[in-house]
Amino acid sequence: MGQLEAILEYMRKNGSITPLEALHHCGCFRLGARIFDLKDMGVPIETVMVYENQNGKRTKYAKYWLREKA
Repeated sequence: MGQLEAILEYMRKNGSITPLEALHHCGCFRLGARIFDLKDMGVPIETVMVYENQNGKRTKYAKYWLREKA
């Protein structure tokens, strides 16, 4: 199974995916690029930026949501 299929399957099962989840579960280092490819194929995906403070350090990452079709 290719990365696009693995990412889409993961999102269908879990509803969303983060870069860390993509690395661990799909072997994908460039999630943003694969999300671009999926969107270009017509897959309805929304992007939300997540901001967290951990151990006094601010982190920021994208979380991608698979939108339900109306």
